[in-house]
Amino acid sequence: VLANFRGMVQHGLPLEIGDTVQILEKCEGSCCCFCVGIFPSSYIHLKNAHVKNKGQFETVIPTEDSVITEITMTLRDWGSMWKQLYMRNEGDLFHRLWHVMNEILELRQQVLVGHLTHDRLSDIKQHITARLDWGNEQLGLDLVPRRDFGMVDPDEISITELYRLMERRHRRREAPPQASMHHLFLQMKSMMSSNLGEELEVFYSIYDSREMRPISERFFVRLNKQGLPKSPEKTERQCTLFVDLGSSDLRKDVYVVAHIFRIGRMVAGEKKSVSNTQYKRPYGCAVISVADLLTADFKDDHLLKIYSCNAESEWYQIHDSIIRKVSSRYSHIGSNTGLNVSLQLLHGDMEQIRKDYMRLFTRNVSITKRLGFSDIIIPGEIRNDLYVTLERGEFEKGGKSVARNVEVTVYLLGGDGQLLKGLVCCGSGEPGVDEHRSFVLYHSNSPRWAEQIKLPIPLEMFHGTHLRFELRHCSTKEKGEKKLFGFSFVPLMQDDGRPLPDGTHELIVHKCEETADLQDPARYLKLPFSKASLQPGNNQTIKNSKESFWIQSSLCSTKLTQNGDMLDLLKWRVHPDRIIDCLSKLKDIDGTEIVKFLHDTLDTLFGILDESPQRYGLKVFDCLVHVINLLQDSKFQLFKPVMDNYIENHFAGALSYRDLIRVLKWYVDRIIDAEHQEQIQQVLKASEYLFKYIVQSRRLYAAATGGQNEEEFRCSVHELFKSIHLFLSHESKGISPITHTQAVFLRSFPTVCCELLKIFSMREVANLARDTLSSLPALTHTDCPLQAVKLQCMAKTVESPLYVNPESRCVLLPVVLRLLHTHLQEQRELVLCANILTSMLTLNTPECGVFVEVNLVMESLSGVLLRTVLEVTNRPQPATTSLRLQYQDVTGEFVACLLTLLRQLKDKEYQQLLSRFPTKEELTSFLLQLFTVFRILIRPDMFPKDWTVMRLVANNVIITTILYLSDTLRNNFLNEKFDFKVWESYFYLCIIFINQPCLQLEMFPPSKRKKVLEKYGDMRVMIGCEIFSMWQHLGDYKLNLIPTLIGPFMEVTLVPQLDLRNVLIPIFHDMMDCEQRRSGNFKQVEAKLIDKLDGLMSEGKGDETYRELFNNIIPLFGPYPSLLKKIERETWRESGVSHIATVTRLMERLLDYRDCMKIGEVDGKTMGCTVNLLNFYKTELNKEEMYIRYIHKLYELHLKAQNYTEASYTLLLYDELLEWTERPLREFLTYPMQSEWQRKECLHLTIIHNFDRGKCWENCIILCRELANQYEAYYDYRNLSKMRMMEASFYDKIMNQQRLEPEFFRVGFYGKKFPFFLRNKEFVCRGNDYERLEAFQQRMLSEFPHAIAMQHANLPDQTIHQADAQYLQIYAVSPVPENQDVLQRDGVPNNIKSFYKVNHIWRFRYDRPFHKGTKDKENEFKVLY
Repeated sequence: VLANFRGMVQHGLPLEIGDTVQILEKCEGSCCCFCVGIFPSSYIHLKNAHVKNKGQFETVIPTEDSVITEITMTLRDWGSMWKQLYMRNEGDLFHRLWHVMNEILELRQQVLVGHLTHDRLSDIKQHITARLDWGNEQLGLDLVPRRDFGMVDPDEISITELYRLMERRHRRREAPPQASMHHLFLQMKSMMSSNLGEELEVFYSIYDSREMRPISERFFVRLNKQGLPKSPEKTERQCTLFVDLGSSDLRKDVYVVAHIFRIGRMVAGEKKSVSNTQYKRPYGCAVISVADLLTADFKDDHLLKIYSCNAESEWYQIHDSIIRKVSSRYSHIGSNTGLNVSLQLLHGDMEQIRKDYMRLFTRNVSITKRLGFSDIIIPGEIRNDLYVTLERGEFEKGGKSVARNVEVTVYLLGGDGQLLKGLVCCGSGEPGVDEHRSFVLYHSNSPRWAEQIKLPIPLEMFHGTHLRFELRHCSTKEKGEKKLFGFSFVPLMQDDGRPLPDGTHELIVHKCEETADLQDPARYLKLPFSKASLQPGNNQTIKNSKESFWIQSSLCSTKLTQNGDMLDLLKWRVHPDRIIDCLSKLKDIDGTEIVKFLHDTLDTLFGILDESPQRYGLKVFDCLVHVINLLQDSKFQLFKPVMDNYIENHFAGALSYRDLIRVLKWYVDRIIDAEHQEQIQQVLKASEYLFKYIVQSRRLYAAATGGQNEEEFRCSVHELFKSIHLFLSHESKGISPITHTQAVFLRSFPTVCCELLKIFSMREVANLARDTLSSLPALTHTDCPLQAVKLQCMAKTVESPLYVNPESRCVLLPVVLRLLHTHLQEQRELVLCANILTSMLTLNTPECGVFVEVNLVMESLSGVLLRTVLEVTNRPQPATTSLRLQYQDVTGEFVACLLTLLRQLKDKEYQQLLSRFPTKEELTSFLLQLFTVFRILIRPDMFPKDWTVMRLVANNVIITTILYLSDTLRNNFLNEKFDFKVWESYFYLCIIFINQPCLQLEMFPPSKRKKVLEKYGDMRVMIGCEIFSMWQHLGDYKLNLIPTLIGPFMEVTLVPQLDLRNVLIPIFHDMMDCEQRRSGNFKQVEAKLIDKLDGLMSEGKGDETYRELFNNIIPLFGPYPSLLKKIERETWRESGVSHIATVTRLMERLLDYRDCMKIGEVDGKTMGCTVNLLNFYKTELNKEEMYIRYIHKLYELHLKAQNYTEASYTLLLYDELLEWTERPLREFLTYPMQSEWQRKECLHLTIIHNFDRGKCWENCIILCRELANQYEAYYDYRNLSKMRMMEASFYDKIMNQQRLEPEFFRVGFYGKKFPFFLRNKEFVCRGNDYERLEAFQQRMLSEFPHAIAMQHANLPDQTIHQADAQYLQIYAVSPVPENQDVLQRDGVPNNIKSFYKVNHIWRFRYDRPFHKGTKDKENEFKVLY
């Protein structure tokens, strides 16, 4: 519906925007809707749909994307709740939800347009579902099970799969996955300083103070003289992302470091006339710990303090001095100086970061890489970065009186001597330059820079390239010359083809004063460049030179290797005599080098194997195992797809399978006798990929030869598995190395089977798997690790294609069931057992053939599964979140498995299941266990509160099972001896089922209630009918369940479902009839009903309709007459009708009391209601205990309202019931177990205290005398003395303290709208201190806001009494004292008389108009008195 339609025409159907209508007929612009009426066709938008379950209960489902359908349904539910947020003044959530709803609508529009790519559509759907889940969680709505972003129908998947879907979503919300990769976003905003005057260069990096080294490149920002970025329009020059930080980098001792350099004069503040040359000079440093950023989930601005170095010679370590707080080496520049930066830690891989933080990437952001490779190396990543750090220098004075001001200029030159432009990077954020000029340290012949640059040299340019470092002295004289005095150089590639090795290099400083001498690099490239490369005896002059220049280099390359052993292996054909040595050294090569050249390494190994299998077979096999196991490391695990791709597309060893099988069998045959198992375990750990190579090799051979030697291959595989079975069957005492070896093989065995499926049939591989698993020894000791590994192996097997296929599953199922039964019987490894059983039962589609095997599973596991559920649900929940989630998973998975099995059972399967119990005792035990488990499943804490879908599915299974089992109960448990325990358990289960919160449809929103009714109906009515049917079948056995079930049945009938009440209330007639026939009365039933009714209605159950069902003679809806009508037919009619009337009147009072207490305010209405109820318990029911309970409730109300005198009078009602005896009293309410005398004493003291607070001291004196008499009788003189002194104090208070005389008001409550206990009744009320008529009237009208105040004191007529409204008549009255003797006696002080004037009053006087005779219409005052 697109617009509202009022439907004001004949047969018109009113419509509201968003309604869904089903069109039956269209005629001349109008449409006819199902069963209702017509409306204009222009008011609707047609959508394609299909009708499910055609007929009376059909459901119309739109044929659109399920995400669109969910959005439509969810936003409709949110709409009404969103308005309620506004009404409840929850402004924050109101606005957030509004933004999310608008965002979802925009995304919905994009999906409907249909112009999105598949990847973009998936991203949007993921975003939509995340927002829907967020909103549902905030509003307390149900968790929606989804698969591939679409809602799933619980009836179309197994319950185990439904549980897993919901558990994953719940776990993701409870314990979000921890990201292994982290990134730091930094934005340079400004530098705050009062006296800059020069441009600045700021270099940011991440520094590990524990290792004392940087772990990232530098980010370079240029600032103008005002301290702002020089290029504000280019965001990549002020924003960066430090990428690939590992979890180990988020420590307190890892810092963001900023080095600041000024561009200007040599000495800050010197005269401009000295020199115009610009120098790069140290200015300051700032640091902040990365750990300090962990608490900020949003982008935070930070003002970093800047520190200067006290001595420039210490500049290279100023950041370390600040971190270690060596305050003698640095000084704070000033309180007004600081770096204003924005910092934010981001978590996840880069692809996810770009999706989650799109606002950061809408503009350009420079990427600052990690130095070296990250914790996880990404295949396909291409890097060829050489990092060079200008460490330090040692230079001579050069004939000068002071030390030099040395500046280093760095050039990168190619093999032809030409300058390579744009390849020198000072830091990310700025483009590469042709040369780099270092900063200058003032007057230092031993400068230490620690300045890093990056050289991103393309691979094809690397050969023949060299670095040249030109050393210049910067004069501070007027000309400001930079005079060359020497240079150093270093080739980037060594003679043997290896790049410059990582580490520190001491370079030779060659003398040179003219730049022209460096024009031809060929002239100096012949010279030695490093002092380490000088041969002994040669170049002695250079060697003895005191001048040196140190650099540090580090290569991060995916294409070049510095490892000579790796190069020797890849070039094995050049030196065939060194093959054995090269293969031996492979294990010592760093894994990073191997994975960089994984393709080439594998080609090399198989090339050597083809060269001479007999000579190199074992060595190549060991190397292959090493490479395979290298990929198990978390750092290299992403290279597994690279190896898979190599096997599928590049591996060419068609004959390799023979040698691999031969060597593998050689290892397996030696397992039992081997002293050391480490190497064998490494081999078996790699068995998955070894079999991949074997299978692929065989496939290549078969393709090349047309399938030759097939039988030979099969025999070799079977012989290999015979050896495996032999070593697996070896039984060790305790935990031995062989046990660990067996465990290693079992971990990879399921993947081995999957590989064998590529060349063998399903049944053949299944037989191999069965024989392998069966060959394991039967282990008895629980601490053996092989137990868990065996189950892990089974779990992977069940999840593999081998188990999905029906042909192979029938082979494996007996082995799986036998293993599960053993472990469940002994309650061991329950987590793994739950995973296995869940995976087995997730396959519930008919095409998988699972239904055929249900009987086999139930026969094997039904008993132990029930016991396991009972065991795990009775364990206390762990305190920690991770253990609690694991506990919930195990419990939930076993429950889901049981429900899945029961849902698949039909009538025939139930009969077969129950027929397996040979004796009635075993059947009884099974039923009791099943009923107990069902009661546990119904508990509110069984599933998280928002798992309504799971609860409804579970209830549907439970009710189906109950209906099947009802026949069993009728057939087997209504003959011979009555089994009370089974029947009681059955009825209690049904009652708990009806009362569970998730079935109270009246509490659901209309849309949710409609969906539940369409799918499941009202399950409460279904089970209620079954209860009534089973009760009728009991016959004379009903007496065994009376009065046990009276309370539970009463609780069920209080559920506000009319059909359910009509069905079950007649059961009370049967109970009364049975009790009457047995005992001649039904007092037991009556007493139980009344006792239970008070407690249940106090909990909020029951309503006015329920009261009418008890009292109404007219037959109600449904097949059953009212309870009273049934009772009127019986011989015991009179007592029965009296009982029903009593219960009805009690309900009236209880409902009034509950309605008053709901308000939560203490007022006269609440107190009056309580008085009415306690009097009913005393006078009509004679229920002393309930009477006393309500006395105390009234007492608490008076205390809360500070009506201390009334509180004392209330408690006095209980006090008067007690005597001064030593009769023991049980513990009751807040009273301990004590004698009657002690309790009465306690009550007296409490009443005296409250009378004192209410200034009613005359009453205090009476009670004090009574207590004093008791103390005197017991010779308790100590307490007697206290009591006499207390009594004396009350006399003093009477004489010395002033008491106000209150006003009294007559209040009449007229009309049917007043509660039962007030209706058409009059009261005299005592006003508060200083309260006059107007104030009292206002107070009463605030308690009854809908009442109409009558403006006269005349008695109302019957019209007012019977009116459907509330009328309040209030006027002042005067007390008429009873004790005239005190008031008339002379000499009595006024303080004493004043009390008797307004207390103990039973009569009041008031004035009202009275007409004597007939009222004269023309002059009413004529007869007015």
